[in-house]
Formats: sequence, C-alpha cells, structure tokens
Amino acid sequence: MTKIRVSFIIALLLSSAFFLQVARCQSESDSEDAELVAETVEEGGDLGIVGDDVQDFGSGNYSPAPGVETVCVFPKNAAKTVVAGKETEVLIGMKNEGDQTVKVLAVHASVHLPFDHRMLVQNLSAQVFNNASIPPSVQAAFPYIFAVSKFLQAGTFDLVGTIVYEIDQLPYQNTFYNGTIEVTEAGGLVSMETVFLVSLGISLLVFLGLWIRGQIQNLSKKTKKAPKVETGTRSVDASMDEWLEGTAYTQSKASKSKKKK
Repeated sequence: MTKIRVSFIIALLLSSAFFLQVARCQSESDSEDAELVAETVEEGGDLGIVGDDVQDFGSGNYSPAPGVETVCVFPKNAAKTVVAGKETEVLIGMKNEGDQTVKVLAVHASVHLPFDHRMLVQNLSAQVFNNASIPPSVQAAFPYIFAVSKFLQAGTFDLVGTIVYEIDQLPYQNTFYNGTIEVTEAGGLVSMETVFLVSLGISLLVFLGLWIRGQIQNLSKKTKKAPKVETGTRSVDASMDEWLEGTAYTQSKASKSKKKK
C-alpha cells in the first residue's frame, strides 16, 4: 500500500512539472507576440480614429486576404485573466505584405463555451475605425477594449476575436485570437496555475499524512506483546499422567497408593 502511495505522489510531481513547462512555453510565446506588437507600434502606421458607429460587423463571414497577418497580446496579462464587469485591453498587430492598401473597418469579439463554439455566451461590443489604413509592407497596432458581463459566472471560456478590413472595396476578415480566457469575479483574481499548485500541495499533504499514519500503525502492531495463557495445575497434571502412563513413574505412583490403603 505504501509503494502505491509513493508512486502516486511521484506521478503527481511529474504531471505538475509538465503543466508548469507548458505554462512557461505559453508565456514565452506570448512574449514573442508582445515584442512583435511593440515593434509595430514603434514603426508607426495609421491607427485611425475610433468611431461610435453601431454597424453590425459580426454578421458577415469573410475569408482572410492573402498577405495579411495578425497577432494578438494581452498587455501585462499573460494569464489572459478577465474580470467580470471590468474592461480588458487587447493589442492587435496587423502586417500588410500585399500590394494594396488595407483599410481597417472594425474589431469585434464573442465569448463561447469552450466545449462547443456553437453555444454563444455573449457578443462583445464592436470597435469601429473611421480612418485606419495600412499601406503595403507596413505594420500597425490596434487596441481593442472589451468587457464581459458582470453576471457571467467565473470559469474558463473561449474568446473569438475578429478584425474586419477592406482591400479594393472587398471585405475580408482575420481571426486574431481564438483561445481560452479565465473569467474571474471582481475582487477574486485567481489564476488556473495558482489553483493547480494549491490543489497539488493539499494532495501531497493528505498523502503524506496517510503515509505517516500507516507507519505509526505498523509500528504499534509490532510493539504489542502476545497475550499470556495461564493453565491450571490440574490440567497440567492430567496431561502428564496421560504421557507417563505405563512408565516406571506411574507404576511407583500406583504402589504408593496401595500402601496407603
């Protein structure tokens, strides 16, 4: 039983190391995207003017244009944690490697259940750009600020973000982000990594306590003495008479009893 517990603890430690390595790789990937967006901001590019147009850009389903690439970062938020009811900023880096100018129209996003994207949780507000263009061989960065409903239950959801643009008056769109976000309640910022490490620590403490308890029980069993068995003198004499029957001892004993008579 002890060997099984030790093996289980080793398996937990190995799995924790794996998840931490995955988290480290993810953070390195996010830092690379952040550097690319930072370079885009430094190089310049027309960010355009954010408008208040309420046109529905989410109803169209356009294909991406060749030569147009997008990346996305959550500034100072590598865990992609979104507090319900509060604004979260996303930076979108866009690179035009085509031959024509790209006219950026709007950015919009939606929240879905992670196990089924057909289950829409919330349509986020669209951000419209009235004057945003990217000439050929130029990069530009576009901020997008959104807020999920304050009534949204804390948990893991999928965020799908799309940027809509035109080239030669033809509409296109790129999905700049299609991944998970961690929604938390206001005042309760807890990342998945923290929850995993706390759960792992509690599990290790529980199994350590069970192992110590088992060792104490085994030690107490070894120290227990066997119970004493007391036998009366009569039963011992009877057994000795049966064993010595027919010997010289029984014959002498019989002769002594006759003399007494």
